[in-house]
Amino acid sequence: MQYTVIPSPVGELTLASDGESLTGLWIKGQKYFGGPERAEKTDLPIFRRTEEWLSRYFAGERPSTTELPLSPRGSEFRRIVWRLLCEIPYGEVTTYGELSRRAAKILGKETMAAQAIGGAVGHNPISIIIPCHRVLGSDGSLTGYAGGLHIKQRLLEHEGRPV
Repeated sequence: MQYTVIPSPVGELTLASDGESLTGLWIKGQKYFGGPERAEKTDLPIFRRTEEWLSRYFAGERPSTTELPLSPRGSEFRRIVWRLLCEIPYGEVTTYGELSRRAAKILGKETMAAQAIGGAVGHNPISIIIPCHRVLGSDGSLTGYAGGLHIKQRLLEHEGRPV
C-alpha cells in the first residue's frame, strides 16, 4: 500500500493506492483511518488523477465516481453499500433507511437494519469520492460522519445542499 498527503479546502487528505487503483482517501483526523502498512510514494498516476478529480470537485464541477479506478477494501456487504453511495447524485441526499431498503433488495432480504448500513457507510475508506457525506438521518439531520460533522456540512453546502 502506498500513500501521499495533499492539501484540500476541507483539510489535509491522505490518499492510498495499491499502485493501480485508489484504495483510500481520508480526511485528517478521520475515524477508521487506513492501516499502518503504507509506504509514501507521491508520484503514482492514480494520485495525480485523484488530485485532478478533487480539484475539479472543489472548483464546483461534478466529476463522476466512475472516472477513477476505485478499489475500496471491505466485506461484500460493505462494497454493496459503497456502490449504492456512488449512485447518490451530486447535491442530493438520501437516508440510512432508504439505503437499507435498497441494500436489502440487492441481497434478497425483506428488511435490513439502518444501523448495519450506518456501520458500512461509516467505514467508507474513500471519503468525498464515494459520497458518504450525502447520507442523512431519517429526519434529515446531520448524523455520523467519520471526518466530522462540520466537514460533512461543508461538503453538502459546497454541493448546494445546506443542512
